[in-house]
Amino acid sequence: MGTEISEPLILDKKTIGDGGVGVVSERVPEWKDQITIRGLVVSALLGTLFCIITHKLNLTVGIIPSMNVGAGLLGFFFVKSWTGFLSKLGFQVSRFTKQENTVIQTCVVACYGLAFSGGFGSYMIAMDERTYELIGADYPGNRAVDIKKPGLGWMTGFLFVVSFLGLFSLAPLRKVMVMDYKLTYPSGTATAMLINSFHTNSGAELAGKQVTCLGKYLSISLVWSCFKWFFSGIGDSCGFDNFPSFGLTLFKNTFYFDFSPTYVGCGLICPHIVNCSVLLGAIISWGFLWPFISAHSGDWYPSGLESNNFKGLYGYKVFIAIALILGDGLYNLVKIIYITAKEMCNQSTKQSKLPIVNEITDNESSKRLEEQRKRDEIFLKDRIPAWFAASGYVALVAISTATIPIIFPPLKWYLVLVSYIIAPALAFCNSYGTGLTDWSLSSSYGKIGLFIMASLVGSNGGVIAGLAACGVMMSIVSTAADLMQDFKTGYLTLSSAKSMFVSQLLGTAMGCVIAPLTFWLFWTAFDIGSPDGPYKAPNAVIFREMAILGIEGFSELPKHCLALCCGFFVGALIVNLLRDATPKKISQFIPIPMAMAIPFYIGAYFAVDMFVGTVILYIWERINRKDAEDYACAVASGLICGDGIWTIPSAILSILRINPPICMYFGPSLGS
Repeated sequence: MGTEISEPLILDKKTIGDGGVGVVSERVPEWKDQITIRGLVVSALLGTLFCIITHKLNLTVGIIPSMNVGAGLLGFFFVKSWTGFLSKLGFQVSRFTKQENTVIQTCVVACYGLAFSGGFGSYMIAMDERTYELIGADYPGNRAVDIKKPGLGWMTGFLFVVSFLGLFSLAPLRKVMVMDYKLTYPSGTATAMLINSFHTNSGAELAGKQVTCLGKYLSISLVWSCFKWFFSGIGDSCGFDNFPSFGLTLFKNTFYFDFSPTYVGCGLICPHIVNCSVLLGAIISWGFLWPFISAHSGDWYPSGLESNNFKGLYGYKVFIAIALILGDGLYNLVKIIYITAKEMCNQSTKQSKLPIVNEITDNESSKRLEEQRKRDEIFLKDRIPAWFAASGYVALVAISTATIPIIFPPLKWYLVLVSYIIAPALAFCNSYGTGLTDWSLSSSYGKIGLFIMASLVGSNGGVIAGLAACGVMMSIVSTAADLMQDFKTGYLTLSSAKSMFVSQLLGTAMGCVIAPLTFWLFWTAFDIGSPDGPYKAPNAVIFREMAILGIEGFSELPKHCLALCCGFFVGALIVNLLRDATPKKISQFIPIPMAMAIPFYIGAYFAVDMFVGTVILYIWERINRKDAEDYACAVASGLICGDGIWTIPSAILSILRINPPICMYFGPSLGS
């Protein structure tokens, strides 16, 4: 998080001048040659896989780890396998360059990014009838008319009219963000380092080992997921997914290890502090808070309510989670706006507090400066004219402003226009924050738009208008941050800015089709949104409740719920202040409120899985840090991808009504 990255880590000085991989001597393909048919085919295949993985994570826990590095690794693996196979058959194939590898990674990230920002696990299915019924027809502000059922047609159309604006909104600022501010964009920098290592002689051996490692753990994960299916029975209480690892008492409070390769893989990818924050949130909520509130059933709230009734314990779970998320999101939004304004006004860049790439001052400084000039020259060579970006944004705003009210009648055209006027500023803040911390706050910006629009429209359509406005805002700020992240990768791999921009456009177009189609697979095969099922879609209920709060206020919450929400909201602000005010050696151990909030609603089981992943990584780093750095991402990507691939056959089996043959169930012994 904000660690300074020195140039020698990115460029292997031993390769300079060798005629093949050095910055100064390397022949860089024209931007059109960096985009190939085989690259687009591989991008579509990987985009489909990563969309499935993203949907699964979105519909279960709502945490989406950065998969940029995995996209770069798998892109290298597929194209190298492709070219190697054709070469053995006697065909002449063009050289696979790191620029083409970067374009594939960019295209894949743009594609699967829409599986998240498209709201398939949040605002989009929050409009559905199932979410409406979960909250309850008698709940104030939850009206039956505020429903829009998911449909492939309108979902695809909505994505096409909102998803491209973020790309045009910040494209002219690529030089400011990447070259002037020298923001680190940690995932983008790490991906560039990986791709650069793949395409050097010294990195070829490591790349091969990483690919082998990924394939090994992908196979293990796929076989394990298939094995688990045979014992999962009919319903949601069977199999390894409900294994009482720590006893039945803790199992009732959702503390158990469910043998999920996906969540263990997430634990290997996510930073230690994120995983520990999630576990801490699970302990606070399911270990202490919910049992304490449950003990006051009949006093604080009526006893005997259904598990998903917002007037009971369920209301505390949802709204306290919302309070933590909003406290964290609003704090970081204000902080980023403040830092951005301060740095924009700071005329002395030498005194800038921004995390910058270190300047080289040793005896080889002249050579490094030459390399720097080469990168700058290539990055600025194929310009994206400001007039083109501005006119593209204006044209898309006109189309979107006219189209969105047709899809969502409560969201009037002038409200859409206002959203697009303020969106570029928020997109800049989010891209800047992502460059600092690698943490995109697109959902927080979306929630702010949700509250504002829901309150402006009021009870007559405010729920749908707020949710739609959330989608508009999330799409813009999320795609803008992804674009800048990939510009950073392109800058460090000597890829053309124009090829990066075009590949983002192509990847976004793919995502507008692939993301709805892969979501439809889940929607038709599984009971999405069921509180007792594997795909709870936790954010759907939270987002709809936010919209209702925007128009109804807090009067219907159970006893002391508002006070607890205020306490946790203030707590999130205080924790963030402590993280910023204390020295780094202390702040690195202070938990992240937004990560803590997620298990409040979902449960503790996935926190246990992620903590297992982080413990494995911690021990691995202590035993052999270099091996952990080289292979942890490959292992994690394999675990996540294997489990994600199994989703396809399991969904097909579900559609065909083929049920698992065995239900493995655990209960107390006869004597107890």
